[in-house]
Amino acid sequence: MFGSKTSKINDIVPEKSYELIMENKDNPDFVILDVRTPGEFSESHLEGAELLNYQSPDFKDKVQELDKNKTYLVYCRSGMRSAAGADLMVKLGFENLYNLVGGIMGWESCGLPVK
Repeated sequence: MFGSKTSKINDIVPEKSYELIMENKDNPDFVILDVRTPGEFSESHLEGAELLNYQSPDFKDKVQELDKNKTYLVYCRSGMRSAAGADLMVKLGFENLYNLVGGIMGWESCGLPVK
């Protein structure tokens, strides 16, 4: 049945993501999670982001080590890997998730800052 599943993933556009980050910049329970490769991360990333490579064979194991009580803003290059990563996180018991729609490409196209 359509619409019967309640999602724990909040899709969020870049401008709203920026607001969320600014509101939580001093919140230790808010984590920006970059699921791209180390090479992509070194080119540019959101300030304060932690790298957890979705394509790494131990991605699931690394996710299981994260604190399920924290809130995560997950992003990648265009939004595909972050959506898949956030979906896995829900399956592993995470409940407070945001997926950056359009990924860092969308973020940068809005003129928002990167490191």
